Amino acid sequence: MMSVQGSVLSRVVREQLVKGGYVQGKTCLRLLIILAVFCCTMPVSAARDDWARPFPGHRVIGNLYAVGGYDLAVFLITTDQGHILINTGLEDSVQMIRENIRSLGYRMQDVRILLSQQAHWDHTAGLAEIKKATGAQMWATQKDARILEDGGFSDPHFGGQVSFKPVGVDRTLTDGEVISLGDLRLTVHEHPGHTEGSSSYSMVVHENGKDYRVVIANMGTINQGKKLLQEPTYKGVAEDFASTYRKQKAMTVDVWVAAHGSQYGLHKKWQPGQPYDPSTFIDPEGFKMAVEALEKRYAKQIKAERISMESR
Repeated sequence: MMSVQGSVLSRVVREQLVKGGYVQGKTCLRLLIILAVFCCTMPVSAARDDWARPFPGHRVIGNLYAVGGYDLAVFLITTDQGHILINTGLEDSVQMIRENIRSLGYRMQDVRILLSQQAHWDHTAGLAEIKKATGAQMWATQKDARILEDGGFSDPHFGGQVSFKPVGVDRTLTDGEVISLGDLRLTVHEHPGHTEGSSSYSMVVHENGKDYRVVIANMGTINQGKKLLQEPTYKGVAEDFASTYRKQKAMTVDVWVAAHGSQYGLHKKWQPGQPYDPSTFIDPEGFKMAVEALEKRYAKQIKAERISMESR
């Protein structure tokens, strides 16, 4: 889940412009990505307008397509043996996803596997409907599988009530497992913290005689109100975040996308009508800087919680 705090964004941008460190090209874009990721943790309800806002489907690179909305990201990976759909957005996003898939020359009914990056309602609410419509199997990490199957009730941070239609999980996934479908080999990466079972996925895309290392990343954002040390939201949450940052910084990445368009600078990198170019989403430095920015915020919260605990 995410939101954007415009006043903080404006202040940080002004500070960097005064310093003269971020003024042009990709460096400026990377700053905006970092700020968007940082601001994901601050609640502003107006930002949710972008969650339901339609956006054209488009090709990211190779057989990876973005078929979600303006900010809530949904990804289609195509193969000659059927397709994989990652995330679904809101409950009423299903028709938009179907139309985006159709606009790219594919059919939703050819989806064979459903995946999610995090078991929060804004990324999972359409899974049950799509599973029923396509007959696809739902695969998930063990710790997110529980939350998917009870509709968010057992989520340690936002739980206590059903927030999306429960979806049965047909297979549990483990860290490092390789999902095979047709000629696709998609590696599962457990990147917990945001949820207990948050996951990213990586693959190699061969395009124009080159190999591109592609990551569909679940970023380690810390939702407002989540506690890391002092009465932690769940046991081991602080260690989970630290592990995720460490693992993501060690990844070799050429192209990356994330669960929210704002996290990976979608609207700066691609605009409707823009012709396909495999280099559009190449941004290894942007990924590293976004992870490091989240890690710094994590360290700041850890420090604040320790001070609070020591003062008691």
